[in-house]
Amino acid sequence: RMQEYDIIVLGTGLKECVLSGLMSLSGKKVLHIDKNPYYGGESASISPLEELYRRFKVHGPPKSMGLGKEWNVDLIPKFFLANLMGMFDKRRFRKLLNFVLNFESRNPRTHQDVDPEKTTTRELFSRFDLGQDVIDFTGHAIALHCNESYLDQPCLDTINRIKLYCESLSRHSFSPYLYPLYGQGELPQGFARLSAEYGGAFLMNRTIDEIVMENGKVKAVKSEGKEFHCKQLICDPSYVPNRVRKIGRVIRVICLLNHPVKNTHDASSCQIILPQSQFNRKSDIYISVVSYGHSVASDGLYIATVSTTAETITPEKEVQPGLELLEPILQKFVTVNNLLVPNEDGRKSQIFVSRSYDGANHFETDCEDIKDLYHRLTGAQLCFLKSRHQSHNSDDD
Repeated sequence: RMQEYDIIVLGTGLKECVLSGLMSLSGKKVLHIDKNPYYGGESASISPLEELYRRFKVHGPPKSMGLGKEWNVDLIPKFFLANLMGMFDKRRFRKLLNFVLNFESRNPRTHQDVDPEKTTTRELFSRFDLGQDVIDFTGHAIALHCNESYLDQPCLDTINRIKLYCESLSRHSFSPYLYPLYGQGELPQGFARLSAEYGGAFLMNRTIDEIVMENGKVKAVKSEGKEFHCKQLICDPSYVPNRVRKIGRVIRVICLLNHPVKNTHDASSCQIILPQSQFNRKSDIYISVVSYGHSVASDGLYIATVSTTAETITPEKEVQPGLELLEPILQKFVTVNNLLVPNEDGRKSQIFVSRSYDGANHFETDCEDIKDLYHRLTGAQLCFLKSRHQSHNSDDD
């Protein structure tokens, strides 16, 4: 007898596990299959340290790195730009923040004659007489825009992004970001457990033989001689190479350190963003740093990752400004991966493919991808900010 499911999910990356959890939570019968023996896919955390060295075909690790089992190294870390402002810059920036925090899209009295749908972000910044350094800081480190195109777009999106950053910062005082102990790989596992709690089934370390189609729509997945029927399929690009296209490349350099990053007040973790405009680039350079304080490295040791969208045939030279901030570096591991996106939206074939992870070290674009996939899958809008207890019957939960 054929085994039938509402949805089959291929891959246990964060996006796939979030969607798997949401679908199971809404009552769908879900089967999750992964060709790997571990959770996380591209976004996995590698442990022990010896496995990371083997993966990159590097001899080691040396004994000075401590016990291998104490390490959990994110392959694609996601989670502050140190920039001093002059006295007048601080006053102007404060006025902007006060405007943003008091802004309510449905209350014109809070708009101060700014039309959020017509006034560009460039015009908004000019209104508050912000200098270029402050604009770079606000646009890239706070609003988390990845390029300069936002400046000529309506300012509503940037206002909402700044407000989200400020509200997140006020919740935890020291940082607007959260990062899980034992590495980012804990996140997909958490959503996988949510899926399993609501009836989702998991098959790990399974070969995918074929995706069976009928009249242009997905019908089943064949795995190791067994056929599993489904109405919809969710997967990452690696499972359907004929359904994705390359739009660029991303370079990531994982660096192991025995010291905190200079000029960060010996912080055990930080995010550093080097705005594109300061280096004549089209893309920002991102640096994420975590350490033994997060149970991802041996005592006194740090993991830093430098990443960006590659713009030349020598991508490692492009991240050199970031690497220079981390010196001395004990060991580097370099990857250059294709940035892949689906060829079609999936509504016709009912095969819904996630995008590759970009060069940013925060989840903004990935959250947008999850929301977009959810909308195409269900026809409903997904709101991350809505609390579950508000409506136990809504798919939006």
